[in-house]
Amino acid sequence: MGVLAAALSLAWALALGCAHPLPHNETEAAGGGQPHGPEPHGNDTALAQLCADEGGFDAATLSENGSVLLFRGPEVWEIPRGGGQPHSRPLAASWPELGGPVDAALRLPRRQRPQEHQSLHLFQGEQVWAYAGGRLRPGFPRPIAEEFPGIPGGLDAAVECHAEECGGESVLFFKGRTWYLFDLELRVAKARAWPGPGPCGAALRWLGRFYCLWGARFQRFQPLTGHLPHGYPRDLRDYFLPCPGRGARHGNASWGAAGERCSKEPFQAALADDSGRLYAFRGGLSFRLDSHRDGHHAWPVGQTWPGLEGAVDAAFAWDGRTYVIQGSEVSVFRSEQGHRRVLGYPRALQEELGVPGADAAFTCPGSAQLYVIAGSRARLVDLTRTPRRAGEPLPLPHEHVDGAICTDDGVFLFCGAGYHRYASVAELLRAREPAPAQAIAARFFQCPQ
Repeated sequence: MGVLAAALSLAWALALGCAHPLPHNETEAAGGGQPHGPEPHGNDTALAQLCADEGGFDAATLSENGSVLLFRGPEVWEIPRGGGQPHSRPLAASWPELGGPVDAALRLPRRQRPQEHQSLHLFQGEQVWAYAGGRLRPGFPRPIAEEFPGIPGGLDAAVECHAEECGGESVLFFKGRTWYLFDLELRVAKARAWPGPGPCGAALRWLGRFYCLWGARFQRFQPLTGHLPHGYPRDLRDYFLPCPGRGARHGNASWGAAGERCSKEPFQAALADDSGRLYAFRGGLSFRLDSHRDGHHAWPVGQTWPGLEGAVDAAFAWDGRTYVIQGSEVSVFRSEQGHRRVLGYPRALQEELGVPGADAAFTCPGSAQLYVIAGSRARLVDLTRTPRRAGEPLPLPHEHVDGAICTDDGVFLFCGAGYHRYASVAELLRAREPAPAQAIAARFFQCPQ
């Protein structure tokens, strides 16, 4: 069983109360700090002791390469993304500059600043340490008050929040019953009362979902509103740690091959949204395709697009909205700060887009030109016009297309277990023969050929 599923079970277990193997084949240096030696002995005993008590963690985050890091006292537990058993080691083995336990940890989102993006920040007392590529960044440690004006020292927890979730690249800080939203671009902090049942001892963002941990329990929350979903709190030892005799690691067999990223089962739809996120849909489930750093996991479609259920036939994004086509209907979701269905949807596809159905659909970045594919033909719809009408059918070099996306890297048509890449829409429409087929599982999920 893959370690992320066995040890965290966050994607499957938090969505459906079950876990699933999610192995990877990449081999990377783990931890995001200084390289460390062989895995310490005696971790089975240490893990058993950890599972036996009610203690929690001081901090939690993902490393630069996607391993899960759980800090406790002078040690850190690591759950490798690429396989292997969870293990603990002294903090000094990876971060020798630290002189004791950390208060909080996060992986900073700064897409426009490559030297800072994905750097690991560790907080201790009044100071913060920042590591990039496993090395302490120049100028650190620094006072928290200088690096994050308005944020106090002695933090309980911290977690990053990406632009698509918080309206701008931000950090959430927790101290007692107060939490702070810090805008990384504006360098402004806003304080508010934390609505959770207890203070956060640690916080973690994983695949766009946010978790507050305290003691042996955890609570999922929405980062802007603080909304707390029903069904929480839950016990860490049933989801985060592979404790003997515990855990919700059953029941996902009903998903079958649909939930296996490497199964070669065809996808029914694909989507590239305005923020650059990539999705594929199969059997009422959705996968993130652009999350290789942290793993690939299936979610029921309603987990990402509330109110939606069942198979998706086609999907595309335009003007900050996501359009999801099911049969002869289309639902529209606002994409900013999570997906929220627009009032009045679903509506008839013919009324909304001027087409009766779709096998696939795509828009290219920055374009209002929608291509709707049915059978071996594509029809162009100008999304800026009202009412919308579809143009004349345009021949494609494919008899059938399951899904389609357009990115800065070109147009990708999903057909069965393979995809066909075209450098542009013009190249696709000129083609008389399909482009060479390549494996979806290998390109988008890093599965073995």
